[in-house]
Amino acid sequence: MNHAEHAEQFAALLAAAQARPLNEEELKLINSNQMGLGKLIGLRYTLISADEIRSEVDVTPDHHQPWGVANGGLYCTLTETTASIGSLIAAGQPVVGVNNNTDFLKPVASGTIEAVATPLYKGRRTQLWEVKISQGDTLVAASTLRTMVVQK
Repeated sequence: MNHAEHAEQFAALLAAAQARPLNEEELKLINSNQMGLGKLIGLRYTLISADEIRSEVDVTPDHHQPWGVANGGLYCTLTETTASIGSLIAAGQPVVGVNNNTDFLKPVASGTIEAVATPLYKGRRTQLWEVKISQGDTLVAASTLRTMVVQK
């Protein structure tokens, strides 16, 4: 599948998510065709719907800063990538992140972390999403992402 076909398929899946959560087969299709930074960090989506996006990453030494814990950029990337999908679904057109504010609460050296993104505000031109990143029942980071619709 070439880039244009991939983009068209991805857009169709996200359009479907406006009406219903994507099913396991659709999530598998998205996860198996990851591109960019999401692919590089090993991000996997576990839920994509209009009002909640969930993703996860297995923290490995490749994500570490020199002190042996996950680099803060991992949490920022998880926030930006996860919430941007929700914003794209809500807007129905491309969006860009304009502010990512992430507070690091507890260090993580290994294991799976999960991001849960939910909208705080869905406007016509901008949106604000909250992202909570946890390891099991422990909140390890809390973020907000403001996005803006790309004007053509």
